[in-house]
Amino acid sequence: MGTSIKIFAVAALLVAATSSGAFARYPCAPGYAVHRGICYPIGVHNYSNPVSGAVTGEAQGAAQGYGSAGPVGAVVGGALGTASGTLTGTANMLQGR
Repeated sequence: MGTSIKIFAVAALLVAATSSGAFARYPCAPGYAVHRGICYPIGVHNYSNPVSGAVTGEAQGAAQGYGSAGPVGAVVGGALGTASGTLTGTANMLQGR
């Protein structure tokens, strides 16, 4: 009887230890990274083509929209970010940047 209680206690300890690590929350919104405890936006603003501009613009727009207006803001911000990133990437490509 004592052995089964020890096994149960070890199993419960392992479950508690792994589940708390699995559900740890990242402190920053998508598109941001922690540096010295502060969330900074990550992303390149010098897109070299329309595709990279659209992808990066969508990610940044969704992150900013979600931060200000939740899920609906993420959708709207992502759409606006895609459009502006595509335009910026096209302009940079045409200028040779």
